Amino acid sequence: MTDIPGFVERTLRIGTRSSPMALVQAGHVADLLRSRVPGLATQTVPITASGDTWTGSLTEAGGKGLFVKDVDLRLQQGEVDVAVHCLKDVPGDQPLPDGLVFAATPPRADPLDVLLVPEASTAASLADLPHGAAVATSSVRRRAQLLAQRPDLRTPEVRGAVGTRLEKLDGLRDGLEADAMVLAKAGLLRLGLTHRIRYEFPPTEMLPAVGAGVLAVHCRHDDDAVLAMLRLIDDPRTHAEATAERSMLQGLDGHCNSPVAGHCTTDDTGRLTLHGMVFTPDGRHTAHTQLGAPSAESAADLGTRACTELLRGGARAIIDVSAPGG
Repeated sequence: MTDIPGFVERTLRIGTRSSPMALVQAGHVADLLRSRVPGLATQTVPITASGDTWTGSLTEAGGKGLFVKDVDLRLQQGEVDVAVHCLKDVPGDQPLPDGLVFAATPPRADPLDVLLVPEASTAASLADLPHGAAVATSSVRRRAQLLAQRPDLRTPEVRGAVGTRLEKLDGLRDGLEADAMVLAKAGLLRLGLTHRIRYEFPPTEMLPAVGAGVLAVHCRHDDDAVLAMLRLIDDPRTHAEATAERSMLQGLDGHCNSPVAGHCTTDDTGRLTLHGMVFTPDGRHTAHTQLGAPSAESAADLGTRACTELLRGGARAIIDVSAPGG
C-alpha cells in the first residue's frame, strides 16, 4: 500500500472541531493524504470544542485556544491520530501540549480579509457605508484596522459558524444589526460562499492575521508512521511563511486580545518578505515593520528580527495597553 516505514494498515482517525468549516478542512486534509497514500482509509472524528459552546467573550475565557485544546486532548489520549486546526487559532504564546508536534502545513489558502454586506445592500466597499455604520467582526485585529480607516464605525461582536453569521447579517436570525461584516476569504473559499464577497481588503488596508489561510496538522511525536505520512502533505513555502509569522508572534508574547497582524510572502526567487503590525484597539497607534530574508532557511530568524523591530517601535506598550485591565 505504501512504503512509509513502520506504517500499519489502519483507519487514520482525523480529529477536528464539529463546525461545518472545520469538517470541510479535515476533509481537505484527508483528500490530500489519500492522494499521496493510495488506499489509505480515513475517518473524520468531530469533537465539540469549548470555544464553540462558550457564548461570552473569548478574551475572558482564555482566547482562541479554546478552539484547539479539546481536539488536542483527544489526540494526546490516543482517541484520534491527527488533529486539524486553523493555524491562527493555535496560541502563539504557549507551547504545544506535551507529546504533540506540528507535523504539516498544507498549501496555504488566500489569507485576505473580505467585506460582506446584506444581500439587499448595494455597498461595494467600506467607503460606501454610511457614517456610523456597524461592521460586525469577532477580531480585535480587524476592529483596530477598521477604526484606523473609519473612526466613525461601530464594530459589534459576532460569533458562530459562517452560515449563522451570514443569516444574522441578512436579518434571518436575531442577535445582530449590522451594515456589513468582515470575514476571512479562506473560509468562504472552503465553504463555496465567495459569491457573498463584496470587497477584498488588500494587505495595505487590512494586514492578515498571523497564520491566516494556513491549516496546522498535529500528531503525536512518537507516532512515526503518521508523522511520516503527514510530512508528505507539508508545503515548504507555506511552512516557511508560517514559521516566520509565528516566530514574530511568539517573540511579541502577545495574547488573544493583542491586535497583532503578520503576513509573510515568497517571491519567485524564494525570498521572503514579512510585514508585521501591532495596533492599539482603536487603531490610532501602531508599530510597523517590513523585513526580508533570502530563503526559507532564514524564516525563523526573519520572524525574530521583525519582532525586535516591532518592540523597538513601541509594540510592548501597545500590547500591554490592549491587555484586559491594561
